[in-house]
Amino acid sequence: MVSKAAIFATAVLAVHLAAPASAQTSSPPAPAPMSLAPTPAPAPAPHYVDLAELLSVAGPFHTFLNYLEKTNVIETLQSQANNTKVGITIFVPKDSAFAALKKSTFSNLTSDQLKTLLLYHAFPKFYSLAEFKNLSSLNPVNTFAGSPYTLNLTDDMGSIYVQSMWSRPKIASSVYATKPVAIYALNKVLLPMQLFSKDPPLAPAPAPAPESGASDAPSPADGKAGGLTGGKGDSTSGAYNVGAVSVANSLLLAAAGCLMLLW
Repeated sequence: MVSKAAIFATAVLAVHLAAPASAQTSSPPAPAPMSLAPTPAPAPAPHYVDLAELLSVAGPFHTFLNYLEKTNVIETLQSQANNTKVGITIFVPKDSAFAALKKSTFSNLTSDQLKTLLLYHAFPKFYSLAEFKNLSSLNPVNTFAGSPYTLNLTDDMGSIYVQSMWSRPKIASSVYATKPVAIYALNKVLLPMQLFSKDPPLAPAPAPAPESGASDAPSPADGKAGGLTGGKGDSTSGAYNVGAVSVANSLLLAAAGCLMLLW
């Protein structure tokens, strides 16, 4: 009886010990921990050149900028500047270039004509100064105003000239030339034949300023000469008055003598 109980207890213990082992062999292996890849940083936002701000601090280009903002052409040019695939090239006349022409030259233009004139000062593509040499072989070059508003570019000993119908200014300086925006200063306004049938008149020349230090007071020499002249005139007048009195006295005496004889 004792041996049966011992055998039964041994069997139960063997089953109890074998169960965890079989469970351990049948369970799948634990998955390896996953490594998380770092999240890539967002791409930086593209940098856009603010044309209005740039023209307001450079130059002076206040007249051209005022026209751009008045006609909303600045928005058209800014939109093109933000298109970094092709960019934009702008020829900006200085304030002195507008002042050299009569005010009626631009005030007589309609709103659409003024917009066309402003767009005529831009190419819808970025061009560096070095590229103008090759571009001159493709003359005439279409402007932002479209056909038939074209410009001719010439390279004369390293100086770049931009030719319209009534003006041929030289590029005075490079204001900004980093792709996609190029801005070049001009000393004259570009004047297309389609808007101006003849050469616009120039503004009247300003009156010459008076010389500094000039005075209306007579010089010492003048005063001396005047004094001498005045003294001579006074002496002559005095001599004349004395002579006149003497003649009058002589006549009175003669008249008195005649009366006495008659008496």
